[in-house]
Amino acid sequence: MNDRTDGGLDRRHFLGAAAAGAAGLAAGLTGCDAEERNRFAPATGDQPSLTAERNRPGSPDWRLRSTGPPDAIAGYTDRVSVLPGEEFGLHVSTTAPGYRVLAYRVGWYGGAQARLVWRSDRLAGRRQRDPRLLPETRTVRADWPRSTAVRTDGWPPGAYLLRLDAEHGHQRYVPLIVRSAAAAGRTVLMHAVTTWQAYNTWGGYSLYQGEDGSYAGRSLAVAFDRPYDATGAEKFLVYERALVVLAERLGLPLAYTTSVDVHRDPAALHGASAALSLGHDEYWTPQQRDHVTRARDAGTNLAFLGANACFRRVRLESGPTGPLRTVACYKTDYRADPGFAAHREPPTHDFREPPAADPESALTGVFYEGYPTDAPYVVHAADHWLFSGTGVRPGDSFPHLVGVEYDRVTPEAPTPAELEIIAHSPLVCQGRSSHADSAYYTVPSGAGVFATGTMRWVEALMAGTADDGRDHGIDTRAGAFVTRTTENLLHAFAAGPAAKHRPAPRRNTGSVYGT
Repeated sequence: MNDRTDGGLDRRHFLGAAAAGAAGLAAGLTGCDAEERNRFAPATGDQPSLTAERNRPGSPDWRLRSTGPPDAIAGYTDRVSVLPGEEFGLHVSTTAPGYRVLAYRVGWYGGAQARLVWRSDRLAGRRQRDPRLLPETRTVRADWPRSTAVRTDGWPPGAYLLRLDAEHGHQRYVPLIVRSAAAAGRTVLMHAVTTWQAYNTWGGYSLYQGEDGSYAGRSLAVAFDRPYDATGAEKFLVYERALVVLAERLGLPLAYTTSVDVHRDPAALHGASAALSLGHDEYWTPQQRDHVTRARDAGTNLAFLGANACFRRVRLESGPTGPLRTVACYKTDYRADPGFAAHREPPTHDFREPPAADPESALTGVFYEGYPTDAPYVVHAADHWLFSGTGVRPGDSFPHLVGVEYDRVTPEAPTPAELEIIAHSPLVCQGRSSHADSAYYTVPSGAGVFATGTMRWVEALMAGTADDGRDHGIDTRAGAFVTRTTENLLHAFAAGPAAKHRPAPRRNTGSVYGT
């Protein structure tokens, strides 16, 4: 993000076309070659437990009823993820005399969208110390003592919301990923915890602003050892949850991980059929980028379902609760970063900027261009397989689907050769006319890579529902279009390297941009 703080298909015919397209897609998948199916077959591991989990009844009461004042109750975990059965520490501060913790796993669950997996006994409440500010980097840490230890025995892999229920009636979430032990044969959801933390203003500071609201006073490094602001899980709820619900509803073989785990483990994506970058995934380490690129080059399909992905280069450092607990990103002050100046670490600023320039478009296919904008999404290649069953025609548009940040295919930037622009949306950003692009490309391994070019894609999955909390004016027609297109994407990418069973991209950057 910047550091400054209709077309022609009615809904009834669209849904009919979508149903017919889904049946055709299911039939088409049965024709995949047996060797390919075996190579990307799900590992045994935890997948049977996930299948059983999806058939359990849900818990519709998972949502917050009252957040109350900021100090009513808040907490954080000492690990961003755990394997099933591992323990994590929970650090909680509350003005109530007591509270309980309820662990909800997010999924479809027949429309309930979450299930209560675990509930604590009553825990004594305590108001913890004020935040600690580290002056060298303006890093805020809570540094609260551990309130309780939680073992995750019997918790299936997935995205969890720990709900803190205080006795005075106020509540907050604490997000946690129970990660999968293996990725082989699965679609991997990479939860963007480094980006969650970059925007977190709990304690008055983020990577964007200081306590006075200024960019100059911002943190140069931010810590996981503090709660998240607002509801406690805002970035997950807005930019990620709807995709989790959809993927679970489709019954795909899934694996769960985080940006920190992909950084840490070169094998985190080994053998994965696909890896998904969700709705707002801006902050990456060089190691995460390298591991994702290597996975692509070994045949793992990639999807970038937001905009502005893989834009900032960060470094992970230790904190009081362990390694990889601090996200350093000095941005325009990268020369003052001791890791860069004294230890020859890569600069922690935009990937595209020198020194060590490595624009994100070499991986994503698209180039982040601007903020803010609000524009219709305009279909270009209506016959592309991703739009199968939507009934769209060239020039059909979906109001407000492009925003608030956007990407475009930029011929002057490093751009994969085998790339097709499938949506080309005129817009105006800060008085300048441009376009947002959805693009699809393939590489020699057979992997397909799709980028939406808009940050509102995952949000649009909730359009017209009670969960559409940020009403950008995206209507149910756009929501149905995005849902069907995403279903096409997920089914195809789950079947192995897309180039081996889907049409090749038609190189059209030159004709679209006249280069």
